[in-house]
Amino acid sequence: MDGRDVDRALGAALDVLVLHEEDDWSVQAGPLTWTCRETAVHVAHDLLAYAGQLAARPRESYLPFDLVVRREAPVDEVLQVVRAAGGLLVGALAVSGPEARAWHWGPCDPSGFAAMGVAETLLHTWDITRGLRAEWHPPASLCAAVLARLFPDAPAGEPAAVLLWCTGRAVLGGRPRRTSWTWQASLG
Repeated sequence: MDGRDVDRALGAALDVLVLHEEDDWSVQAGPLTWTCRETAVHVAHDLLAYAGQLAARPRESYLPFDLVVRREAPVDEVLQVVRAAGGLLVGALAVSGPEARAWHWGPCDPSGFAAMGVAETLLHTWDITRGLRAEWHPPASLCAAVLARLFPDAPAGEPAAVLLWCTGRAVLGGRPRRTSWTWQASLG
């Protein structure tokens, strides 16, 4: 996975979210305890954190910085922050060769950071759209790529449904909803 995938995920997410900027974003985001607005800020935070990791390439921890979005910022500005943070990740991925490594619970390559950026964007957009009662499903091709990179032991099935199951958001066939999970971003 690479920056083009992150950009595609951002496009898919923002295309649906901007249609609902006037909705009540103080409601719970699907199965999460966060509001829809808090969830969007979380996406921006993670995208920025991944970009920072790739830019600095720390080997043992996350960089000691955090993203703060002003509480009074309207939803359209929060979504601009998501786009900006995603753009920073796309840029960091563009200048990081495949040999680059940065810390994410172990050494992680650029494709791992791209996959995590796509996963955070798609999954939390799904959460937000559930909260806003908007119909939206993550694109199958991006879900399949995330599964291949982050969940190599995922069961077969429709990629979006499998990704939602892998991350504890849905049942899958006869499998109950997961109550805990992790993805495999680190290379070892």
